[in-house]
Amino acid sequence: MTRIPELVMKQVERWCTNRVPDRLREELRVTCKRRGNSITIVEQRAPATAELGEDWSEQKVAQLRLAEDGNWSLHWADRNGRWRNLSGGPRDETIAPLLDEIDRNPDGVFWG
Repeated sequence: MTRIPELVMKQVERWCTNRVPDRLREELRVTCKRRGNSITIVEQRAPATAELGEDWSEQKVAQLRLAEDGNWSLHWADRNGRWRNLSGGPRDETIAPLLDEIDRNPDGVFWG
């Protein structure tokens, strides 16, 4: 299994942090989690009311997968939470083009 370099993880963490303005961080976060050869990006929202408890809700945004050949691919979560390869999406040795594609969100699959 190909191991995700620490520098790549830091790059994705920085990208996630920069997605949310400081003034909204009490209500919204974008974070990432590493598991095996993938990095999953999630959007977290604070509970709307106290009756909902203290747990933040999570919505899957995207998944970056590192293949054995050293190339990254980009995936989106369907309505059932299953990961689908982004058709025609970037495949690259670096994650920058994939993060750019998430920002562009051309088909509305990442940010709704």
